[in-house]
Amino acid sequence: MPVGPTEQSQARARPGRPRSEQSRAAVLRATSELMLEVGLRAMTTEEIARRSGASKATIYKWWPNKYAVAIEAFLSEMLVESADPDTGSAHEDFRLALRGLIRFYAGSSGRVFAQLVGEAQFDPEVAVELRDRLVGSRRQLVRAIWDRGVARGELSPDADPEAAIDLVFGPAMYRLVAGHAPLDDAAADAIVDVAMRGLAR
Repeated sequence: MPVGPTEQSQARARPGRPRSEQSRAAVLRATSELMLEVGLRAMTTEEIARRSGASKATIYKWWPNKYAVAIEAFLSEMLVESADPDTGSAHEDFRLALRGLIRFYAGSSGRVFAQLVGEAQFDPEVAVELRDRLVGSRRQLVRAIWDRGVARGELSPDADPEAAIDLVFGPAMYRLVAGHAPLDDAAADAIVDVAMRGLAR
């Protein structure tokens, strides 16, 4: 059967087969398990492929290296723990989102995530992946909370949104890396309460 111009253009727009969600989920699950079992540095792409049932060629087609796979696995976990609650209150949204993030940091995955943050200080490629794929995605979620709060008149429109996001969520990362203070629900509530005193309208 002849192929029309529309079909031809669609075929050209799809180089290769679309990513299999089932295979992708298996790779991310295997990556999460291996990071907990052997650690980030010791984990290899070969082990990810063997455990997930995906080929190394398939993994490298989707991700440039094992750190990129790890970052996407972490992002998937964070989306489960710390989704956008959208309660109608910026204070409550920040509180619940930070509680979820802190639960992730305080768990077994948080310790491995700290290793990834450390790795990014010495490997520019890992740093770019971490900033663009994970940090950028998380900041978009938090920026949505901020924008809703400003639109409702809860938050000061004069405050720098990027600085405000750092003020609310930065302390959790500091506590993860420095280990100087608890990472729990009470900590999340206290951080948001203090930040909101300066950010609320």
